[in-house]
Amino acid sequence: MIIERPATTRGQVAIGWLDSRHTFSFGHYHDPAWMGFGPLRVINEDRVQPGAGFAPHRHANMEILSYVLDGGLAHQDSSGGGGVAAGVIGPGELQWMSAGHGVEHSEYNASDAAPVHFLQIWIQPARLNHAPTYAQRAAIPADARGWTLLASPDGRDGSLAIRQDADVYDVRLDRDETAEHVLDPARLYWLHVAQGAITANGRALQVGDALGFQAESGVLRLQGAGEGRADVLLFDLPH
Repeated sequence: MIIERPATTRGQVAIGWLDSRHTFSFGHYHDPAWMGFGPLRVINEDRVQPGAGFAPHRHANMEILSYVLDGGLAHQDSSGGGGVAAGVIGPGELQWMSAGHGVEHSEYNASDAAPVHFLQIWIQPARLNHAPTYAQRAAIPADARGWTLLASPDGRDGSLAIRQDADVYDVRLDRDETAEHVLDPARLYWLHVAQGAITANGRALQVGDALGFQAESGVLRLQGAGEGRADVLLFDLPH
């Protein structure tokens, strides 16, 4: 089964300093049909105005990934995680915070002049009440080709070692450039277009569009379809 989630159908929260699009139910946006996909619980596309951000607040038992698309994101948390470069996460960098048994954290736009655009992703952990922890992955090189593993349960290939049996991949595609991934019907897959435009097995997808794959086999073939370079995330998840 293939599940379609067009960008235009996502929930939206706009409160002046924040414009947020929610793939799944989150905060004031609630839709029983969109409560998550396997352990993937949240994909929020956030745009935060200069100097603004999320004040300190608490979370527990969630793997939280922040993937910056444009601008700089300043992070602080009570586990001591501050990232690099004075805690600022830049374009293409990935931050992981495992909330564990409880952590207080904040995210702010690091700039007083330009907005920050990022994805906030929540994945439910395989086990509860670990000690909180934090790590960060450097940006993918501009000349990278093919799939890059961003996060995994074992930290292989330079990925962040998250606390769930989930692999998170990224691929950048210029127009007509292709990438393939073999689907295992015993796994769940969620494809999210972070930037640009692609086709996925012939389906046209724009920025913010997503597809879910359940009990699907065969080859997933992506092709760049826009004028700029596309940036695509693929989540390989347990049932």
